[in-house]
Amino acid sequence: MKQVIFLGAPGSGKGTQAKLLVADCGFNHLSTGDLLRAEVAKESELGLKVKNIMENGELVGDDIVLELLKINCDLTGSQYLFDGFPRNLAQAKALDELVLGGTESVAVYLDLDLDVLLERLVNRRTCGDCGAIYNLVHSAPKVAGTCDKCGGSNLLHRDDDKALAVSKRLAVFKNTITPVLEYYEQKGNLRRIDASQNMDQVLVQMKETLGC
Repeated sequence: MKQVIFLGAPGSGKGTQAKLLVADCGFNHLSTGDLLRAEVAKESELGLKVKNIMENGELVGDDIVLELLKINCDLTGSQYLFDGFPRNLAQAKALDELVLGGTESVAVYLDLDLDVLLERLVNRRTCGDCGAIYNLVHSAPKVAGTCDKCGGSNLLHRDDDKALAVSKRLAVFKNTITPVLEYYEQKGNLRRIDASQNMDQVLVQMKETLGC
């Protein structure tokens, strides 16, 4: 059973494709952000530690994230899609050594030109009522300012989707992703998907790559 490591810049479509793969292929979606929030909600010893770190405005360390991944993975009986981790080379190596061990895995990179990503993110709007996501250039709501799904008029331009913030996020991503891609390339388990295609085309290529 092959485990999937999902890689891609903000706005490349990882979240959308992850949901589709869970629905169509039966993957278990492991988002580190979701795991952290769930552990805090459980008020476990680890969750209280995470809550304290987050409330102090600090980043949760790799050791805690790796511990969460280990306790939430049954690699012998399930197929997982790791989303949001690893983000750098040290994390990629730690994931292999401490969580995946000798388990077969494939790293799938949603490859998209960063200038295209900038346009996608700057034009992204999110419904504040139901969470639906739109792009003012490629997938605008049918009625300007109104959500197609719930009819709400609360379409938000998130602060982290504004031009300066997006440029900074993509610069950080560019600097950290290259060593990660080289690492998986050398292992022979990197697969690249052209994320400039439409959502359905990306999903077809994704399924072919993963054999599901």
